[in-house]
Amino acid sequence: MLDTALSLLMLATVALLAGAAFLFRRGERKRPVLMLTLAGVMVMNLIIWTLPDKSGGTLADAAKQGAPQ
Repeated sequence: MLDTALSLLMLATVALLAGAAFLFRRGERKRPVLMLTLAGVMVMNLIIWTLPDKSGGTLADAAKQGAPQ
């Protein structure tokens, strides 16, 4: 389930980047900047979930294993 969510997060980021580029070409400025900001936040969230720590584990792996009791 988490893999699906992370994949959708990446696809939404690509869609936001494409939409921002389209709107920039049409002459708009405010909405594309907001879209790029949101895309940046989404990428950072994806990095946080998938970047390994010192022991080699990720938050995504920890979520798959379940919360420690």
